[in-house]
Amino acid sequence: MKKNVLKKEEVFHDTWATSINVASVMVDEFFEACTSPENKIILKKLGDVKNKKILEIGCGAGEASVYFAKKGADVIATDISGKMLQVVKKVAKYHKTELRVKKCYSDKMPFNDSVFDIVYAANLLHHVEIESTIREVFRVLKKGGVFVSWDPLAHNIIINIYRSKATSVRTKNEHPIKMKDLNIFRKYFPKIEVKTTWLFSLWIFLRFYLIEGVDPNKERYWKKILVEHSRLKNAYLRLEKIDKMFLKLFPFMRRYCWNIVILCTK
Repeated sequence: MKKNVLKKEEVFHDTWATSINVASVMVDEFFEACTSPENKIILKKLGDVKNKKILEIGCGAGEASVYFAKKGADVIATDISGKMLQVVKKVAKYHKTELRVKKCYSDKMPFNDSVFDIVYAANLLHHVEIESTIREVFRVLKKGGVFVSWDPLAHNIIINIYRSKATSVRTKNEHPIKMKDLNIFRKYFPKIEVKTTWLFSLWIFLRFYLIEGVDPNKERYWKKILVEHSRLKNAYLRLEKIDKMFLKLFPFMRRYCWNIVILCTK
């Protein structure tokens, strides 16, 4: 990816970091809220992470890194944004746990070959050059290690309309995952599993916009579903059941979900 694009990403996330209240970073909710199905899938795949060496790439405010550290993992959190990494250290301290941080690019990481049991990435791949990042992830993973990631998909018209409106909370260089991008993962990893989340359950996003009048440039919808998971629980769980039944009958519709979870084993 071009350096000027990476610099814009760095500036965007540095600016975002200055607005983050450490006490409000939702570490447990990021994995345990009903409206966080992606990380529930990932936790089921990973099992007990105690004493595992975990690398998070594109860690943002550190929700996942701190969560894994709380569970006893040996964690290194990386990001392009130095200011985000400062936030991560404060979030870890707030939660009375420890981890290490490192500022670096996802496709050029300062780690030896085959050192990590797990590499985790949330909402990262649609910001970076996918293949060079996957290649680097494969390099640093141990034999038998696991790469888990989740990102938005490119094909849903409702989400694409949302993206066109939420311009101030997104970067211009984002490229949501396309189903054909899965071929890149298959090129490097002998075994991959793919799950998708949020189809009819996207009604919650429509309700935010059409009924509740939530400005997508003032509130990040992905964050709102975590903050208000208790209020949304009944509606979400009903819609999630519909999603599962529908997608079981019509698996080709998975491309129109909001998010894709990709689980890779080296």
